[in-house]
Amino acid sequence: MIRQPEFVTPAVFAWAREALAKKKPGLPVGKVRFEAFAEGLCVQIMHTGPYGDEPESMKKSDAFMEHEGLRSRIGDGGKHHEIYLSDPRRCRPEGLRTVLRHPVVKA
Repeated sequence: MIRQPEFVTPAVFAWAREALAKKKPGLPVGKVRFEAFAEGLCVQIMHTGPYGDEPESMKKSDAFMEHEGLRSRIGDGGKHHEIYLSDPRRCRPEGLRTVLRHPVVKA
């Protein structure tokens, strides 16, 4: 998932996807989709480092949820998701930045 600026509308997205398909015909642009999430209350954490180290960041999120009296909504209609802020093709693994978001409810 990559967060889009406010000016990106479904029409702008469709235009960009079409332009990319013409420029790079081998890319599977049909798999890309434009979605809005309104998941409600979430716990989020900025993870810095390789994707394989994300479980350590999630342990911190779990401890925060427990301390704050929050319960995970994963498995109850909520979806964990990640927002990638770095391009792994242009950044060393230790410099990758990813927002980890976890939907919750008050326990």
